[in-house]
Amino acid sequence: MTSPQDEAGTAIPIKAVPVRHPWRWVVGAIIAVFAAMLVHTLAFSTLGGKSRWQWGVIGHYLFATPILHGVERTILLTVLAMLIGVVLGTSLAVMRLSPNPIVSGASALYIWFFRGTPVLLQIFFWYYIAAIYPKLSIGIPFGPGFVHIDMTNFIGKLTAALLGLGLNEAAYMAEIVRAGIISVDEGQTEAAAALGMRRIMIMRRIVLPQAMRVIIPPTGNETISMLKTTSLAFTIAYTELLYSAQLIYANNYKTIPLLVVAALWYLAITSVLYVGQYFLERRYGRGTVFGQPNETALRRFWRMVSRPPSHISAAPLSTGSEHEP
Repeated sequence: MTSPQDEAGTAIPIKAVPVRHPWRWVVGAIIAVFAAMLVHTLAFSTLGGKSRWQWGVIGHYLFATPILHGVERTILLTVLAMLIGVVLGTSLAVMRLSPNPIVSGASALYIWFFRGTPVLLQIFFWYYIAAIYPKLSIGIPFGPGFVHIDMTNFIGKLTAALLGLGLNEAAYMAEIVRAGIISVDEGQTEAAAALGMRRIMIMRRIVLPQAMRVIIPPTGNETISMLKTTSLAFTIAYTELLYSAQLIYANNYKTIPLLVVAALWYLAITSVLYVGQYFLERRYGRGTVFGQPNETALRRFWRMVSRPPSHISAAPLSTGSEHEP
């Protein structure tokens, strides 16, 4: 391809006209108007001479001791439940892919049951399990027991919430991990087996490190979802973040401000999890397009408003025949 030339043979710069996108500006203006309306109602909307949102009350309770204790328990419950879910889910995924039909069937049955029943029901079930099993005995199967556990004292509020959330999460993590494992080329597994590596070593050193690129994004979503699902523990009176806020507004009747306090804390913790997920995805996505830093919305906006003028002088295209010997 040759560039246009004038009578003297000098290359003429190409004048490129960028494509116009007027509807982008229209949609952007509409969104900006709605954003301004939202900010106005949050900051200046009053009722009876007082702010509708009662920001003073929100600021007073944002770092109150009961709220901070609720935040600590919410984070603790999230971390422990996800730990149970990831460890047990990885084991279930490996079992699901086992050539042994008994092992694979047991994993499939577990996943079917815990994915098929509501997590709230499972929390209730573990909380009231002592009604049918007041004592748990550990010993010889179908024989005498050596260790006896009082289930009424053993299954407390935290334990019931952990069992309900963690065992339910394991079923979902099993499918996530299984999807990551089967995304790895089978040829690598066959090559490793030909070298004499055992199945467990192949899984730990070859398959799982590559599968992490597929596993990390949905696991991050599950962690964020678990943070919010812990609010179901209020049904068994476990004082996590939401229940702590409920206890306060049950006394002072400041319902909306206390719910806003809980929402702000959920958003703050979720934002930290977003950042952690972003860097984990970059860490395990090195060498791929997934490992490249994403362009932020602010940078895209700046690039859009600072685009070059209508006519751009492009460098002349080389004909490939210049300066030939």
